[in-house]
Amino acid sequence: MPLTVKAKPGCRWDLVSLGEVMLRFDPGDRRIWTTRSFEVSEGGGEYNVARGLKRCFGLDTAVVTAIVDNPVGRLLEDLLYQGGVDPALIRWVADDGVGRSTRNGLNFTERGFGVRAALGCSDRGHTAVSQLRAGDIDWDEIFGKFGARWFHTGGIFCALSETTPEVALQAMTAARKHGAVTSYDLNYRESLWKAIGGKKRAQEINRRLAPLVDVMLGNEEDFSAALGFEVRGLDEQVSNVEKAAFKNMIEAAVKEFPFRVVATTLRKAKTATLNDWGAICYENGAFYEARDRENLEIFDRVGGGDSFASGLIYGFLTGQGPQWAVECGAAHGALAMTTPGDTSMVTLKEVTQVMRGSGARIAR
Repeated sequence: MPLTVKAKPGCRWDLVSLGEVMLRFDPGDRRIWTTRSFEVSEGGGEYNVARGLKRCFGLDTAVVTAIVDNPVGRLLEDLLYQGGVDPALIRWVADDGVGRSTRNGLNFTERGFGVRAALGCSDRGHTAVSQLRAGDIDWDEIFGKFGARWFHTGGIFCALSETTPEVALQAMTAARKHGAVTSYDLNYRESLWKAIGGKKRAQEINRRLAPLVDVMLGNEEDFSAALGFEVRGLDEQVSNVEKAAFKNMIEAAVKEFPFRVVATTLRKAKTATLNDWGAICYENGAFYEARDRENLEIFDRVGGGDSFASGLIYGFLTGQGPQWAVECGAAHGALAMTTPGDTSMVTLKEVTQVMRGSGARIAR
């Protein structure tokens, strides 16, 4: 059956995300270990989707997260205000003075250039959001009393601790109970899983949650590492061979799990600043492809997949159909990677121009 989304009347939010919001430190043109100054911004896989839907597409979104109530936490709050995501569902945690029991996550990220790959170094142990437990959030109030059309979370949040998968399970169960679409981005991160069981543990958790997912997102590594599907025939480029391999993988996934939609980006990183970029979406037995973009110039690749997700979700929330949705997601992801930081800094007008194939002549 095609994906159906409930109407906005009676729903306070178009989308609610569950995940960690970290403070990102960007050394600009220097390396993390040689810089003497950083530019800060906020970011986090699940949050980035909510922010993109608000700032680029103008929808009402909120994030469920936990932040320590100290000056760093209030800086995150100020950045959240700029992003427009509703802070009403933030769980504020008392500061112990030194971060011994709970703290806010930090993420140091180099953009990369040419043959030097992008580099991330996170500092997120014992963070406030990783200590969330089932029962801490009243999900029936969020989805029943206030209302949300869509719920989004993913594998990054579920890798933060032993308790976060249970929080996600409870949230997804409540979302489906109240008629919200559930989306999940596998977003496999080896650095998060390696100390708690690696791929085996990731697959145990993600396969447990998969039956509750309406829209599954991820690339080939995600489906292999996080769900255990073998992807054969890849030649590491956006080509017919690779697309056929992805389609085989998606068909295997929808036979095992009740996904309504499966979507994936197709990326070949020729260098840190030159990528081939495309996307595929599956719905109701059919595949829809965004046009391939060869030699896409990248300024900052972090958050490109999240921006693809928010553009895709916007397409479905507005009833545009899967072909339009995957084109919107691919265009938004491509544009987001032309600006610094994890989050989208582009407009819906710019997205639709790229979807139409407009050139990059100066606008004035």
